[in-house]
Amino acid sequence: MMAIESFAVMVKDIAQMLQAFGTELAETQLSEECSAVEFLLLSHTEKYRRLKDAIRSVMREGRQLLSNLETSRKEGDADTCWDTTQDWDTMQRLLAQLTDMEMAFDGFFDKHHLKLQQYLQLLRYEHSFQEMECSLEKLRAQERNISITGETLSRTEQCVRELDGLEKHAQDEMSQAQVLILHGHQLAAGHHYAMALIVQRCNELRHQCDTLTSALNTKRNSLTQAQTLLRLLEEAQRWCDDGAYLLANQQVDKFQSKEGAQAALRDIEKFQEAAPPLLCAGVDVLFLEYESVLTPCLQAHIEKTFQKHSSVQALIQSRQNCLRKLADKHVRPIQLVVPRPENPPRAKSPLFSPKHDFNSSLKFTFDLPLPGKRTSRKSPNSRKIEVIHDYQTASSLPYSIDGEDGTDLLKRHVMKELIETERIYVEELLAVLLGYRAEMDNPSLAPLLPTSLRNKRDVLFGNLPDIYNFHSSVFLQDLESCLESPEAVGACFLERKEHFHLYECYCQNKPRSDSLWRQFSDCPFFQECQKKLEHKLALDSYLLKPVQRLTKYQLLLKELLKYSSGCERASELQGALEAMLDLLKSVNDSMHQIAITGYEGDLSNLGRVLMQGSFSVWISHKKGPTRVKELARFKPMQRHLFLHEHALLFCKRREEHGENADKTPSYSFKHCLKMSAVGITENVKGDVKKFEIWYSGREEVYVIQAPTVEVKIAWLNEIRKILTNQQKQLKEELCHSTAVSEQMQMSPPLSVSKQQRASVSSEGTESGHSSPDPFSCSNQRQRNRRSWPGAPYSVDICEGLEDWSGANSLSNPSDTEEEDAARLVAGRYRAFVDWRKNGTDNFIVKCGDVIQLQHEENDGHWLVKNLSRRKEGRIPAANLQGILGENIKNHSNRLGDPGNRKARKLSSP
Repeated sequence: MMAIESFAVMVKDIAQMLQAFGTELAETQLSEECSAVEFLLLSHTEKYRRLKDAIRSVMREGRQLLSNLETSRKEGDADTCWDTTQDWDTMQRLLAQLTDMEMAFDGFFDKHHLKLQQYLQLLRYEHSFQEMECSLEKLRAQERNISITGETLSRTEQCVRELDGLEKHAQDEMSQAQVLILHGHQLAAGHHYAMALIVQRCNELRHQCDTLTSALNTKRNSLTQAQTLLRLLEEAQRWCDDGAYLLANQQVDKFQSKEGAQAALRDIEKFQEAAPPLLCAGVDVLFLEYESVLTPCLQAHIEKTFQKHSSVQALIQSRQNCLRKLADKHVRPIQLVVPRPENPPRAKSPLFSPKHDFNSSLKFTFDLPLPGKRTSRKSPNSRKIEVIHDYQTASSLPYSIDGEDGTDLLKRHVMKELIETERIYVEELLAVLLGYRAEMDNPSLAPLLPTSLRNKRDVLFGNLPDIYNFHSSVFLQDLESCLESPEAVGACFLERKEHFHLYECYCQNKPRSDSLWRQFSDCPFFQECQKKLEHKLALDSYLLKPVQRLTKYQLLLKELLKYSSGCERASELQGALEAMLDLLKSVNDSMHQIAITGYEGDLSNLGRVLMQGSFSVWISHKKGPTRVKELARFKPMQRHLFLHEHALLFCKRREEHGENADKTPSYSFKHCLKMSAVGITENVKGDVKKFEIWYSGREEVYVIQAPTVEVKIAWLNEIRKILTNQQKQLKEELCHSTAVSEQMQMSPPLSVSKQQRASVSSEGTESGHSSPDPFSCSNQRQRNRRSWPGAPYSVDICEGLEDWSGANSLSNPSDTEEEDAARLVAGRYRAFVDWRKNGTDNFIVKCGDVIQLQHEENDGHWLVKNLSRRKEGRIPAANLQGILGENIKNHSNRLGDPGNRKARKLSSP
């Protein structure tokens, strides 16, 4: 009996040991160090083995007692047998309890051990992820450091070699990243308890690898383009040097004979035939073709090359004129018949394009069919219009022009260039309208015209007739009237500024026109029209002329402004240049705007498009059961933003791929923010290219990453202008409302009926809440309102605008609440984010900790007590605003209205 009691005590001790070990396991604080977790695994396993040995020992002793009782029961008498049977039953129950405890303990320890092992796996994977993320970020930084300056070809080739080495290193790193992603998927397939987090990390790694690959490919393409352009420019400059050498080595004594002059002419013509194609393209075409890689250095190289080419061409032209006079004393004027051959020589002044015999006059003649008759180009029933272009001799323009008279001569040459190219442009438009558009109604060509194209004339040509009518009937005459006073041309552009919006409609229709042309470019109708006009290029080249002409105006205005500095009408020229540049930007923005799909409403109601561009966007919502801040931080969205006067649109850029796909991108509408409820934070910690746009008092926060710092600054400037204008409008409305209220209050009370008195009282009460002088805000508030640049946390410059727009006046309580919104007050708060102070005191604040602000010290720090961790320390006031987040506002609301307490603000002790 004593042995059974002793065994029962041993079983009870085992149960207590198991309970204590289970409590120890459950309350174990897990470290973030892998070595500490490994030590826990070893120590827990060792304790488990000792407990198992103790259980087995007690189990063996119990079975021995049970065996002894079995023997006694068989050998003893009846009374003894009855007592032995009871003891035997007791031992059976004790052994069963011990077995159950052992099984439960084994199951609990196995689960705990598995979780601990998975936690160790997660720590190791997270450590590997952090290292890989750091490596990929370093590669991205190295890729960004490889800049496309375009200074020299050797420097660009060096950048290509650096990119080759970087790509090789990136391939090695991304291979390791793929291994890490595979390991993560294996952990997730093994039913890891943190499967969602591991899969998220795998997706982040994959996204970073894709981003790095895309950046490297983009940089490769840009460097290749820059390298190609620099090689072509070097080839063009060598050609110019060879031309100067050719002219210098021609022997003048051989020119005295006709044969010698003709031989020298042939040498020059042969040399010009070998001119690089780059020089034939023109500066504008190069700027458009290499727009993606165009840097100030490359632009300067291009301009320098073409200036050199112009100088050499002037020398060649002068030499040719002399040689032609020696070879043939009778040079007849050249007569060209229009519709002219494709890509006719551009009649320029000797200053810009000395390609022609400027002692002669070029006569352009083209036939117009008589109304009501269909005649061929050479029919006698047609009338002829001749446009004569007179040019000065090249010798009339010296290479070095000094003084006031020289400046005036340069301005006249620029003006002549503008007028002559305008005439040619008008003639080209007329040739297209008569040779293609009008011919679509010609019955003799109807069989060649596809049926599906017959009603698409307005789609193919857009408003080209309106553009022609404006230039031929209005603008050309305006320019011709400024020939003797080139400075007056600025007023012409400003006066006709609204007419140039015809180009906006034309460019908006251009994608539809291009799509239609691609479908029917091989149509026999167009081939027949091209043959009649004797054009070498197809119709699409001429449909591009309006776009090219629009870009030409600003170049000529720049040239004219350069020679007009200090004159009385220079401001008009500057205004005309700015108007043309604004028009180009407006046309470009509208081309993107018309590609927006999915917006339910009229885009014109949002105002004019001010800016548009592609950005990386992170979104954080304050509403909802959970915050997605951590997830959004790793997964930016690529969005194309459109800044209108009254709204900000978020769209997703979409491009079709394939042989017959439309290459014009489209934009799927995603979200719209009204500018009346928008605020900005100009600087985001960690990236100088990021800024914040927040909505409705930070209910929605959009972190925007611009492609460059310059783009960020440009967008912030435009947004500031919009918000500042909104403030001015509100203040003007407030002043007007106050003035009306005061005027009504001054009315004689005897002349007002009851109904009128009620209205006056109502308005007087409303105006009583208005600020008496909206411009007389406190100095501190004015500083906050205007402290956009450089502030780490910009004040909401339009805070409350959404409420103001719905009311008739501003109330003083609202102003007070605004000023108190960011004020720190002593009391208890709950921390919104983690914060750690590096130093000797190692003061830590975790998200969810209850902290008490005690008082503010002279150096701008607050003495803070962490009640959750029983520690005390000092925190800068700027950091407290980030730690407490919205709790600062909630506290000020509590002070302003005792009944308006928020859930996250704790009561004072």
